[in-house]
Amino acid sequence: METKPARVRILDAAHELMLTVGLARATTKEIARAAGCSEAALYKYFDSKEELFVRVLAERLPRLTPLLSSLEAEPGQGTLEENLTEIARQAALFYEQSFPIAASLYAETQLKRRHYEALRKIGSGPHTPIESLDAYLRAEQAAGRVRADADTFAAASLLLGACAQRAFAYDATASGVRPPVDPFAARLARTLLGGIAPENSVAQDGDRPRP
Repeated sequence: METKPARVRILDAAHELMLTVGLARATTKEIARAAGCSEAALYKYFDSKEELFVRVLAERLPRLTPLLSSLEAEPGQGTLEENLTEIARQAALFYEQSFPIAASLYAETQLKRRHYEALRKIGSGPHTPIESLDAYLRAEQAAGRVRADADTFAAASLLLGACAQRAFAYDATASGVRPPVDPFAARLARTLLGGIAPENSVAQDGDRPRP
């Protein structure tokens, strides 16, 4: 059997440990042991646990950041509703899978502060998807597909905030079941579009089938 490259084994082990014991308790020593390498070997590929965490999010979870980057680079592609629906779908899946990893940080205030300080040094953090979506919406605004007076930062915060809430808010309901991701994403996108799209581009109520 072909052995996976060390970097891949480290990412796989980090993902598994962060899911099972949480980010706060997944140490680089334990990750290296699970990957079958030394801790020194781990640091050949990743400068810190925070960088490893960011790479796990980018390479093992739904690819929200690459999607936002590609859309920002080429505004005007596809329809705005289709793009927002796909963003909402990827974001809902991303938060659903990342919440169990990061949740343990919120139980330890000092650890969370140190972790966020380290993330800021490498230009990352939970705010970055909001900033990326805001940048995409501003690019669409410049292209005339978002209303000139629309608050793009607020729109980005609303969309991603709803997707993040889906990751945990429905666990307390009687069924404990999250809304299915595809209709959830479509409804979010359509509702947001009603507030930010130019008036002449918004379909009249009843023109589209609802999920």
